Amino acid sequence: MPKITTLLFDCDNTLVLSEAIAFESCAELGNEILEKYGIADRYTGPSLMSQFVGQNFRGMVKGLESRHGFNLSEDERESYVLQEEDRVIANLNKRAVECDGATPELIKLEESGKYKMAVVSSSAYRRVMASIVKVGQDKFFKPDEVYSAASSLPKPTSKPDPAIYLWAMEKLGKKPEECVAVEDSKSGTLAAVRANIKTIAYSGSYEDPSKADEVAKMLMDNGAVVQMKHWKDFQECLDKIEAM
Repeated sequence: MPKITTLLFDCDNTLVLSEAIAFESCAELGNEILEKYGIADRYTGPSLMSQFVGQNFRGMVKGLESRHGFNLSEDERESYVLQEEDRVIANLNKRAVECDGATPELIKLEESGKYKMAVVSSSAYRRVMASIVKVGQDKFFKPDEVYSAASSLPKPTSKPDPAIYLWAMEKLGKKPEECVAVEDSKSGTLAAVRANIKTIAYSGSYEDPSKADEVAKMLMDNGAVVQMKHWKDFQECLDKIEAM
């Protein structure tokens, strides 16, 4: 196997515990949209997260439109996307924390000098930057090497579309066999796997051990090659991939 040169990290609930915070705001705004269209169904943060984890708000809104039978104009949809960004960022600036052990591992990786490191996320660029700045991880990533499926691409999309991984590799001048991705969701794992990148299944953001095991199995079933329950195990997982 060619030498691994590049590590591609998802952000939400992989580097930063941000999903629950973000989905609170998403549910609030999603319910406002449903109310506007006279739809009685309502979502909580956890219920929305269970259905749309790993997707950005644009993808969620399209999912709600399809599920509940209404249609927003492109302008309306983009207006809601910007509102969601503002609300989520305000909450992240107050409450976001790192995934346990992520920052110490990033320090080790930076000190080793062996790998290029980049962030590859579905979330909007402003939101990703707010997350990593809040927890002090921005020092590990150049601003133009934080890639967002919602903001970086000529045509916005969301994982599980592999477009953002393909875009990141193109910009970094890397091939799939040189890269390893770290993902915590089905949509993220599928995006990386569809881009032919070996993927680590991270389940450490789940406090319930049985839920963590369930998620890890699901990610492995969708193409991840190694499980990681805590960031302290990252080097061991990377060694396994490099030995493949």
